Amino acid sequence: MTDHDVTDADLLRKRVSAFVRDRVFPCEPELDAGGPVARGVRARLRVEAREAGLWALPLPSGLGGGGMAWSAYASLAEAEGASDHGPAALGSASLLDVTMLSRHGSERVRSAYLRRLVSGDLRTCYAMTEPDTPGTEPALTATRAERRPNGGWSIKGRKWFVSHAGDADLVTVLARTSGSAGDRDGLSLFLVPTASPGFRVVRELPVLGATGQYEIDFDHVAVAEDHLVGEAGRALAVAGERLQLGRTLRALRWLGQAQLAFDLMCERATARQGARGPLADRQLVQQHIFEALLALRTTRPLVYEAMALVSDGGDAHVEVGLAKTVAARTLQDVADRAVQVFGAAGLGPDTPLPALFRTGRTARILDGPDEQHVSSVARRVLRSRQGSAVKPA
Repeated sequence: MTDHDVTDADLLRKRVSAFVRDRVFPCEPELDAGGPVARGVRARLRVEAREAGLWALPLPSGLGGGGMAWSAYASLAEAEGASDHGPAALGSASLLDVTMLSRHGSERVRSAYLRRLVSGDLRTCYAMTEPDTPGTEPALTATRAERRPNGGWSIKGRKWFVSHAGDADLVTVLARTSGSAGDRDGLSLFLVPTASPGFRVVRELPVLGATGQYEIDFDHVAVAEDHLVGEAGRALAVAGERLQLGRTLRALRWLGQAQLAFDLMCERATARQGARGPLADRQLVQQHIFEALLALRTTRPLVYEAMALVSDGGDAHVEVGLAKTVAARTLQDVADRAVQVFGAAGLGPDTPLPALFRTGRTARILDGPDEQHVSSVARRVLRSRQGSAVKPA
């Protein structure tokens, strides 16, 4: 990379950061509320992002995106992620679905949906977890899809903790098409229009008081044969591919939110005056600043390494597991320290800190709990070392 390329990348990141700060942050209350008001705000932000030349930067240029390589997009993903609504406002929220459907969707699905996903005209969600099934064991999925006599499939089952299902146009759902509970084969993915008869949003599931997660039901929902994603019975291969990119993107966005919490903490420490001078002069506050900076500086290389490997198509299971776990912990830790420095003000509605802390805590469970990633990474490392011995010098 040349100095000119670095300069351009830095300028682009600053532009994205400015857009999130100046355009997205002020709209967060309306976006958090959901419904028609949120849709109107998102539509306006979509226009503004296009006018600024910042729309859908990591999506394929042939579909109307910016065509940026994922590895180059990493720093922008961090900047976008400072707000939960940044990716949607800037058009990158559909990256997972566009990538999955480009690789594994039928010709009809690609023709009907891809451009509209990139343009932001369609919203999607992804449904794997079920109320009575551990989210860490997809092979136990109880939702079933059966062949219909006149062609296609019929899906019956229930999913929960489905992000953005309340206003999604399409949902990708994991269902068993053959075999028994526990079999890794026999699971399939289907792309289902939410306007289909039999699809229902059961309820919203507030997560520590925050909106955006839903329970949904499929009551014999008919799905066309060409809305099968990938091969029947081979869903876990497609899902695993999606999860590697998805977890890395989330880690980058959590890193962006941790940086926001750190910046707010530093501003508070330097601006807040007490009877004995500014908070910044107190050793305990300096300790919070140091520990938060250390967490950020040690987390960032792990997350960027994972993104580089995923971008190159390599085996990144260990790196993604490390990145997802450490980014979630860092966000919770830095947000907690920032709340401590703010005092009571950090618990109220006048700063983003309560939301940042809540996101950090939920991040350690959603999309795979810490325990799952710790065990998975450790098993892979130990398997790779079987048969090798450390020889003393």
